[in-house]
Formats: sequence, structure tokens, C-alpha cells
Amino acid sequence: MTVERIDRLYTRLCGRDPGPEMMMSVSTTRALGLGLAMALAASACTPLRSHQGYVVDVDLVNSIQPGVDNRQSVLQTLGTPTITSQFNGGDWYYVARDSRNLGYTLPQPSSQITLQISFDQAGNVTTIRRAGLDQVADISPYGKTTPTLGRQRGFFQDLFGNIGAVGAPGAGGAPGQGGGGRTRP
Repeated sequence: MTVERIDRLYTRLCGRDPGPEMMMSVSTTRALGLGLAMALAASACTPLRSHQGYVVDVDLVNSIQPGVDNRQSVLQTLGTPTITSQFNGGDWYYVARDSRNLGYTLPQPSSQITLQISFDQAGNVTTIRRAGLDQVADISPYGKTTPTLGRQRGFFQDLFGNIGAVGAPGAGGAPGQGGGGRTRP
């Protein structure tokens, strides 16, 4: 709005001409609005940091010794693992990830620690391995559907594909026996 339009609006609403104090208030309001808009725009550029998973305590991790500790002592020292091995239950994984993003962008991992503790059949610790962000594989899903091998059918083929197949040879059931062999409805 221009200053003249504000003057006319003020005169119409208040019944008097705006004085110099009104002019000061308009410029103050504009400055305040501009400052608020700039602060809002600057806050969108603030990096957001997040932590996911296990909170690593270096002293506790270093206290686990192969050949000395067992499942119970590891559970008491480090707590419940993030992931356990699906096969034979021999490995426990503790995963910690730090991510950051700006505004509305997707979070990008800045660091990751994966601690793998392997056990033998008796439940004693055999090895401890540490891996970082370099071991993380980045995958990109292919669209919203999983590609399959073989015939690709369109929407109408899926919709009308069974017309004429009912009672056809090889479609199941004996000829003349509709309803799967039932004699009564």
C-alpha cells in the first residue's frame, strides 16, 4: 500500500487527518514486518541435527572383551541391541546415526557407527567389529512398483482379462459343473 492510500483509509476510519505520529507508526510497522519476514526466512536455513539409534558410550564399548564377556554381560553393559542376527542369533548390532538437513530437505547422514558383536555357540563374545558411514549402501527404489519378469499387462488387460476364461479348458473344474462340483445352490 502506498502512503497516500493509508492516509485516506485512516481519514475515513478515524475522521481526522493522520499526523506525523501516524507516519512514524507506518514506517515502524513496515520495518517490523520486514524484520519478521527476514527472521522467518533465515530460520528456514538453520541446520537441523538429529540422532537415531544407540547412544554410544566409548568407555562401555571398550570394556567388552572377546573371550571374557558373554551375552548376559554384554546385555548388562550395553543394553538391548538395535538389531539381532536373523540367522542362528550369533551377532548383535548396535547402530547409531547422526543426520542433518536444511529446511525441508531430506536428512543426510553425517556420521554412523555400527558395532557388531559376534558370539559362539556357548554365548561367549568372539569378535567385535566397528564400521562407519563408508559401509552404508545407498539404494534408490524403482518407482512405486516392483519390476517383474514376464508379461506386462496394462490396466484394461488386468480389468477384463478373465472374461471368457470362466469354464474354458484348463481353467479348473469339470465341464458342466459350475460352482465347483456343487449340485445344490
